[in-house]
Amino acid sequence: MATKPSGSPDSSVEPSPESSLECLGSFVEKENARVKVESRDIEAGEQSQDELDNLVHWDGPDDPRNPMNWSDARKWLIIGLISLSSFNTSLVSTIFAPGVPEVLKEFHTDNSSLASLMVSIYVMGSAVGPLVLTPITEMSGRLPVTHGANILFMIAAIVCASSINISMLIVSRLIMGIASSVPVTVGGGFVADMMPMERRGTAMTIWTVGPLLGFVIGPIFGGYMVENVGWRWTVWLEAIQGGFIVIASLIFLRETYAPTILRREAMKLQKATGQHYRTKFDSERTAGQMLLTSLTRPIKFLFLSPIVLIVSLYSSVTYSYMYILFTTFTDVFENVYGFSPGQAGLGYLGLGMGFCVGQITVGYYSDRHVKKQEKIHGKMKPEHRLPPLVLGCFLVPIGLFWYGWSAQYRLHWIVPIIGTFFIGAGIFYVHLVTQVYLVDSYTLYAASAVSAELALRCVFGATIPLAGTPLYDTLGLGWGNTLLGFIALAFAPTSFFLLKYGESIRTNPKFMPKMT
Repeated sequence: MATKPSGSPDSSVEPSPESSLECLGSFVEKENARVKVESRDIEAGEQSQDELDNLVHWDGPDDPRNPMNWSDARKWLIIGLISLSSFNTSLVSTIFAPGVPEVLKEFHTDNSSLASLMVSIYVMGSAVGPLVLTPITEMSGRLPVTHGANILFMIAAIVCASSINISMLIVSRLIMGIASSVPVTVGGGFVADMMPMERRGTAMTIWTVGPLLGFVIGPIFGGYMVENVGWRWTVWLEAIQGGFIVIASLIFLRETYAPTILRREAMKLQKATGQHYRTKFDSERTAGQMLLTSLTRPIKFLFLSPIVLIVSLYSSVTYSYMYILFTTFTDVFENVYGFSPGQAGLGYLGLGMGFCVGQITVGYYSDRHVKKQEKIHGKMKPEHRLPPLVLGCFLVPIGLFWYGWSAQYRLHWIVPIIGTFFIGAGIFYVHLVTQVYLVDSYTLYAASAVSAELALRCVFGATIPLAGTPLYDTLGLGWGNTLLGFIALAFAPTSFFLLKYGESIRTNPKFMPKMT
């Protein structure tokens, strides 16, 4: 086995001229193989003692240890489990909403602020989680944090379902929200670890079906469950599903993060031989310093990377609109159209159909367009993912205008639901395209980039919907949704801006925050 000095460059992992982040991402994608050990001499003065350091990294194209080389069956099983977990955690945020009046009645209060808080506190927890838990996955690996979050979610759901007062319920829902953020944000990391760029759009599309479908199915289930078995069973359902996911994940999930896999291999070799082994991802810093770096990485992305900030802002605006609809649909369809609580849940079907159509069309288009552009330009670029974003930027305001004025004039109930179909499709285009774009742009640190976006989205989703009911009370459904539509329309130029200038900004060293 060939060896080389530590100072020798390794062409397989040399940074490209475009971006150090892209270089690390290409390392994860292109370095396939059985672990190889290379000896390297440590120069005097660089270490406190002269020793032979053995460098552990990938070798060759076919090593089954590399997640990029796993079988499709294993890859899709993992993506399916993460999507199911994301579905369950997103279901919580909406399945509970129809039962809020029953909760207030059971605990003898009519405080409208408490009613909003019981729903939004979960989203607030989802805003905290990405900044605290998800970055740790880039230090310890995806698996430990994912397992821990799944178990924490299940326990918090059991406590919530058993609540004896509103304070207990609110605190447990906050903890559920914190835990729920992990599968939603780490999902993009799992996909980036296993899928090459030309297949990543389809994989991200399939994964995101879970979290978005949970938002829509929740109110439908919740409305009928509250009518027939009570609000507590909406939470017990989450606990039962959470228990199943914990068991399935412990059995079938595997670590996919390349640096963690290599570090574990180095530890095995060190234990077996007594020699010192390391990886290219190892650092001389202390564990505390590495943890601090991991925790601050999403903040750096959000405030020092214009690309992350731009896509996060628009994604957050559309996300908050989705929650405005979630928190007002029941009132609109009960008061305007005389629906029962169970029937009011059917008002969410327009959004759901929009999500499904968005999933099918973006999934079909994304990877095919990327491959076509590769043939034209000679390489694949993250910006090739962006064209559907343009369509999404216009579908959202069109849907808001349609929904608002048709409900204002009390047209047949199917008419506003058709309007929400366009909103749902537009939201899916925005959310999926921005997430795949971030994953492609920052492959190795995909979890942190997506965490930054999700944290801002959840802050918007937890706060802006609180103004939804006062907005409609003041302006009415017509002008209220028109105002929201014009705000969304004002963000439309960002899609054209990213198409034209995204690559030059993304690869500009001035806008590359230091991630290590």
